[in-house]
Amino acid sequence: MKVLALVGSPRKNGNTDLLVEKALDGARSRGHRVEKLYLYDHRILPCIDCRKCKRGDFSCGLADEMEAIFPALAKADAIIFATPVYWYGPTAKMKLLIDRLRPFIASRGLQGKLGLLVVPSEEGPACCGPLMQMFEMSFQYLGMNLAGYVLATAYERGEIRDRPEELERAYAMGASIPVSSSNV
Repeated sequence: MKVLALVGSPRKNGNTDLLVEKALDGARSRGHRVEKLYLYDHRILPCIDCRKCKRGDFSCGLADEMEAIFPALAKADAIIFATPVYWYGPTAKMKLLIDRLRPFIASRGLQGKLGLLVVPSEEGPACCGPLMQMFEMSFQYLGMNLAGYVLATAYERGEIRDRPEELERAYAMGASIPVSSSNV
């Protein structure tokens, strides 16, 4: 299976990135092919509600670097959405990406794919309720299946290295992705 990780943190090698890498290590241990994209490396425009994505070939009318991300999403069997908590939700870059998933609503292009979440937060899992609800509802709308999540306590850059149990949970989540794509 193909596992795509979308890192919505502005910090490379920060807590979110380190947790994602452990999840991808777990996925690799099961023989999955993996790809990681840093959203802050891509120019992603906000959705302008033009609704072109609802007609014809279900393509987005905006010309930006989502044009490279859309095919990666379509080819993936499992997608890891990784974001630190900002104001009880995802980062702005992750939210831009989510808003731009509208072509997949009309086309049902993500139907049956596995969605996983990696979310570090200073306050830990207790503050992740609004973010989890947003992702759960978004996955439901897209026809995706929530297959796992890691809600970790970490704030300072690289702090997650001092929490081996959190890194182990991320690895286990990646290793839990089914080998067969029959669920997808």
